Amino acid sequence: MHTALTREEIRQSVREVCGTFPEGYWRELDKKREYPEAFVEAMTEAGHLGALIPGEFGGMGLGLAEASVILEEINHCGGNAQPAHAQVYTMGTLLRHGSEEQKREYLPKIASGEIRLQAFGVTEPEAGTDTTSLRTTARRSPDGGHYVVNGRKIYISRVQHSDYMILLARTTPREQVKRKSEGLSVFLFALDEAEGNGLTVKPRRVMINNETNELLFEDLRVPASALVGEEGEGLRYILDGMNAERILIAGECIGNGRWFVDKAAERAKEREVFGRPIGQNQGIQFPIAKAHVRVEAADLMRFRAAEKFDSGEPSGAEVNMALLLAAEAAWEAANVAMQTFGGYGFDAEYDVERKFRETRLFQVAPISTNLILSYVAEHVLGLPRSF
Repeated sequence: MHTALTREEIRQSVREVCGTFPEGYWRELDKKREYPEAFVEAMTEAGHLGALIPGEFGGMGLGLAEASVILEEINHCGGNAQPAHAQVYTMGTLLRHGSEEQKREYLPKIASGEIRLQAFGVTEPEAGTDTTSLRTTARRSPDGGHYVVNGRKIYISRVQHSDYMILLARTTPREQVKRKSEGLSVFLFALDEAEGNGLTVKPRRVMINNETNELLFEDLRVPASALVGEEGEGLRYILDGMNAERILIAGECIGNGRWFVDKAAERAKEREVFGRPIGQNQGIQFPIAKAHVRVEAADLMRFRAAEKFDSGEPSGAEVNMALLLAAEAAWEAANVAMQTFGGYGFDAEYDVERKFRETRLFQVAPISTNLILSYVAEHVLGLPRSF
């Protein structure tokens, strides 16, 4: 279909890269709050971060199902796909909605890693998930050659390790559009030209090792050629990309879930208390078994969602359900592993606490699981809109 490689061959290829970056590598990075530069470079050289870019632009030309396996396997090996995952999917807005000139200019360089497109500027302090309420504006200059950007963004990751940014801003005031979803536009611009010339980046420390920032735009001028697609259609472009992102992150959750189940099962077989392995006790067995079952069920929904997305069918329900199931399965598995390890689970040497923190994120991002339930209630079950 998309590639001659089977999913197992893709997994094996990722394992080979991850094998040179053991859990101690990630543990040390977490301790120092450092970016996995060497790992990202190795994944780039292997072609994995260009998974979704068509072959004509130098990518692997994979579908979402296969790309999600790449991110899953990183986490299953004890790593963290998050510092690299945006390079896989952020370019989707450009691929699906950019001009031919833009695609030929940027996609080959993104596929090769010459351009790092890791920064995705959507979330704002006062808007959050309510994207249509964002306040960052982009006004066309009188001569038409530039847009002038003003506003704030929050929790924008990897700006320090990205050459370009995808930005969503309002180009038509809300009071001038018929629907609040109209009048938003997408821009692709170089960060090195923006920083210090209207863009201020303020790092924020968060619970996990993830470069996270607040961005302040003060009369930042970006060229009119930075506009992706049509002015005013940006929200549709971004939502399209968010469905892809959610499938890929569901894969990451499944990878985490499998890591926790494997670790818990291994520990339960080896750890002896009162003269017997703790895994001989059903009080230990059953939670691990249930966690495994739920991860496997989420895995099936992940592939169902990816197949619908790749075929061009409406996939919003399946995408959201896949992410919900995967995020909850991973979180359950995290708690089971922590309980199985007991006090050792809090010890950084065993990596459970690191992965525990990383997995908690997916209850909140890329979308709150509560918002997913609202979506399913309204759009699948036909219940009244709750917000």
